[in-house]
Amino acid sequence: MAQVTHGTGTQVADHGGGVHSIRVPIPDNPLGHTLVHLVDTDRGPVLIDTGWDDPASWDTLVAGLSTLGTAVTDIHGVVITHHHPDHHGLSGQVREASGAWIAMHEADTAIVRRTRESEPGTWLDYLTRKLAAVGAPDDHLAPLRAARSGGRLRTLPGLRAALPDREIVPGELLDLAGRRLRAVWTPGHTPGHVCLHLEERHPAGLKGNGRLFSGDHLLPGISPHIGLYEDPDDTAVTDPLGDYLASLERIGRLGVAEVLPAHQHAFTDAGGRVRELLDHHEERLTGLLALLATPLTPWQLAERMEWNRPWEQIPHGSRSIAVSEAESHLRRLVKLGRAEAVPGGPPVTYIAV
Repeated sequence: MAQVTHGTGTQVADHGGGVHSIRVPIPDNPLGHTLVHLVDTDRGPVLIDTGWDDPASWDTLVAGLSTLGTAVTDIHGVVITHHHPDHHGLSGQVREASGAWIAMHEADTAIVRRTRESEPGTWLDYLTRKLAAVGAPDDHLAPLRAARSGGRLRTLPGLRAALPDREIVPGELLDLAGRRLRAVWTPGHTPGHVCLHLEERHPAGLKGNGRLFSGDHLLPGISPHIGLYEDPDDTAVTDPLGDYLASLERIGRLGVAEVLPAHQHAFTDAGGRVRELLDHHEERLTGLLALLATPLTPWQLAERMEWNRPWEQIPHGSRSIAVSEAESHLRRLVKLGRAEAVPGGPPVTYIAV
């Protein structure tokens, strides 16, 4: 893999076979960047994800394309692995500049549409109610109520995300002239997350079944966030962690030669990484059962779970995300018959069985 540093500090990587990546920064985020992939097709270049909607991110994307001899106005299409703003944020601006189409799985398109059509306060109202029901203390809820009453809502990411033009259909080849790129539905991180399987011989001759654009589903050194699928109007009890584990096994069976993720770096041995993540979640579920020897709310469980730093050092917004992850693990344990809700509440408590 050849890597070039542009004069502005943009890093562009050549992955061979008409595939490149551009490191597009994510402002104020420890992930650092999104790897936006550029795939050459017979009808023009196609982007896989676009990066965060921020002027510096846009300038980096444009500069990276220029390094590759491409203008943003040349982009033929945009394929989105999932709706999160570090992946879908700049899609609308790319389409406005180039006339490109945007493709996304219908489950994530529904989230984009719902977010655009909802009053901005709807999300904060829902989040506040939900966090109170799972045992969040008043000092965590107070900033959410203040943001709601103070009107500080228009800055939330994703409120005006672009509506896609095309639907990514699982199992089908995307309409990319001269390429074989097949959609693999991998729910878990989001309901409509897709990986994209490039069913072509590896340009460096690596053994395996082509390459995989894995989005956030399979990363070399990070376990992706698996929280609840948030829909204020949906009363169905979903199992995002169960979806994710099943999706991991589906990806493991592909036997790809190389993975091109949206963060960190390209890597081989997808099967080994899948096994690591399956083992990680099984160990985590086992550890949570030990914590649930006595009844705990999801908030109390999150406080006791192992994170990448002590709970006291986790910022406010990240604590809400952590609690959602605790809930997804609880949902899995309940579905497996290994834990159950204790009658009473709110807040709801759970215990191992």
